[in-house]
Amino acid sequence: MIRRRHILVVCTATLALTFSWALSQPAVADEAADEAKRFAALEQQLSGTALVGYSTDSNKKPDELRDDSYQLVMVKHLQGDSWMVQAKFHYRDQDFLLPLTLPIRWAGDTPVISLDEFPVPGLGKFDARVMIYQDHYAGFWSGAGHSGHIFGKVERTDDKPSE
Repeated sequence: MIRRRHILVVCTATLALTFSWALSQPAVADEAADEAKRFAALEQQLSGTALVGYSTDSNKKPDELRDDSYQLVMVKHLQGDSWMVQAKFHYRDQDFLLPLTLPIRWAGDTPVISLDEFPVPGLGKFDARVMIYQDHYAGFWSGAGHSGHIFGKVERTDDKPSE
C-alpha cells in the first residue's frame, strides 16, 4: 500500500512537472519572438535618423541650452545588450563618423542607451542614460569634469549606411 502511494505521488509529480514545463515553452518562444520584433523595430526606427535637440552643460549657465545633434546612419543589434551604431556628429568644430558598439538596455518596452565610462576616441570617457520613446529622446550625460541633460526629437534623414 505504501509502495502504491509512493508510485502514485512520483507519477503525479512527474506529470505535473512535465505539464508545467510544456506550458512554459510557448511563453519562452513568445518572449524570444517579442524580443526579435522589438530589436527589428528599434533598428528600423533609428537607422537613417538624427537626434536633434538641445543639451545643457554644468560648466555653463543653468538656463543656457545648446543645439545638439547626432546622426545615426545605421543601428544594428549585435548580441545581448550590444548594438552597433554608426554615428555622425559635430563636436568642438569637428565632424566625426564613428562606429560605436553601445549597450542598449530595456526599461519595459523603452530602449535606454546606457554608458558607463564609455571611451569616445579623442573626447574622453562618458557616462549616460538616454531613453528613446516614440520620436523623442531624453537623458543625462557626464564626463571630463562636466555633465548635463540632452533631449529632443528623432528625425528621419537621407543618410544610408556605408558598405
